[in-house]
Amino acid sequence: MGIAGAAAAVSGCNVGKTLDARETLTQGYVIDEQAIELVPEGSSREQVLLALGSPSTTATFDNEAFYYISQKRVRNAAFMRPRLVDQRVLAVYFGADERVAKIANYGLADGKVFDFISRTTPTGGKEQSFIGQILAGASKGGPPSGLFGGGQ
Repeated sequence: MGIAGAAAAVSGCNVGKTLDARETLTQGYVIDEQAIELVPEGSSREQVLLALGSPSTTATFDNEAFYYISQKRVRNAAFMRPRLVDQRVLAVYFGADERVAKIANYGLADGKVFDFISRTTPTGGKEQSFIGQILAGASKGGPPSGLFGGGQ
């Protein structure tokens, strides 16, 4: 095989890479571990906003909480509907003194809501139901209304 044949073989390998139509789509807040380290327990609400930015949504039952929501979807071809592969909810809980009381990074593990920071499954109640609704909404074709600029 001559130089021209070797060049054709090498360029043929490169063409295969460029024809890969797989696409990863990330939507919402991308969790940055370094930013999370800037808001330890006891941080003020303002410190959280400076380090993490505006939350995707908030809750005011009991004490205030900020939720930073992200989804990762994969589309194998441009004409195919994206498939959800990961969804995370970073929850920052505030105490009565308006300082960070707890930070949790929720996702789905084996179909159950799971906190990837404390490595536990939350117990039942209002909070678990809210996080469960957010995570379950994604598996039904998209985020719940109002998130990521969705319907009203």
